[in-house]
Amino acid sequence: MTDIRFGLIGCGRISGKHFEAIARIENAEIVACTDIIKNKAKAASEQFGIKTIYTNYKIMLDNEQLDAVLICTPSGMHPEMGIEAANRKIHVVTEKPMAINLKSADALVKACDDNRVELFVVKQNRLNPAIQLLKKAIDKDRFGRLFSANATVRWTRPQSYYDLAKWRGTWEFDGGAFMNQASHYLDLIQWLMGPVESVMAFTATMNHKIETEDQGAGLIHFRSGAIGVVEVSMNTFPKNYEGSVTIMGENGTVKIGGIAVNKVDHWEFKDYDDDDKLIETVATNPTSVYGFGHVGYLQNVVDALSGKATANTDGRSGRKSLELILAMYQSAKTGSKVALPLTY
Repeated sequence: MTDIRFGLIGCGRISGKHFEAIARIENAEIVACTDIIKNKAKAASEQFGIKTIYTNYKIMLDNEQLDAVLICTPSGMHPEMGIEAANRKIHVVTEKPMAINLKSADALVKACDDNRVELFVVKQNRLNPAIQLLKKAIDKDRFGRLFSANATVRWTRPQSYYDLAKWRGTWEFDGGAFMNQASHYLDLIQWLMGPVESVMAFTATMNHKIETEDQGAGLIHFRSGAIGVVEVSMNTFPKNYEGSVTIMGENGTVKIGGIAVNKVDHWEFKDYDDDDKLIETVATNPTSVYGFGHVGYLQNVVDALSGKATANTDGRSGRKSLELILAMYQSAKTGSKVALPLTY
């Protein structure tokens, strides 16, 4: 089979996960990368054996014969870059969140639709073995009626993290703790629990010199009647402590914890199932909060582009968590309950 040829835009912090993952996937290759800071692109090319580097992503899109592009830039830049790729008939793989407002997210979806290219939004935590086991239990109706859900992100980010780049912690390009660090957890809670009816939230900037929030809490009322709670902090002392999701229903209670939803902390159901024997085998031990999911996610991208699978998370699925985050922000700003779907 012919290799799927990728270009990568943005050689910053998260790009390493993409370089490492693609290197482990058969029939896939990153043939070029670009960053406005030439030394970053050069360093990436030397470390990962990338043949060609650029400092202008549009020139890369024009010059290289690419099947797909990996967008690893600040969040606010994802839609513009994705649209440029789609208009050149190049498939789009964008890091989370796909955008920082719904208008630009919808413009990206439309551009990919119009050009008949695929849009993939990276949600690698859905593929964590422990999360997959939890999703299987929900799909089997082992919980019965779902009563409540909790998503907790207790991490820490020093001021030096935000000072690494001017875009960090800004509303224009980044968003705050809900939009950036907790976006995977807001994605998981709505993916597991189903459609959201309304939210209420509070946010605060407690410990950093940034525009956006470093602390937040929210309530979610799901259409099913279940209630959700989201707690997010970038101020946990002295290090990353917890990234967890807890689901409670009439016949079961499960908590997937660790620092990045990477192990089963509690697993109890009214009725036995053979899956109960697997809870020890699904634990992983990630060295960072990113986990190990990029390989599985990008394998799905390669399989989908090769006609062997469908996308795990496409643009419309990725939009749901963005809408939930934006509803949280709207509630925090107005002090009111906010109903979904949002309008703009």
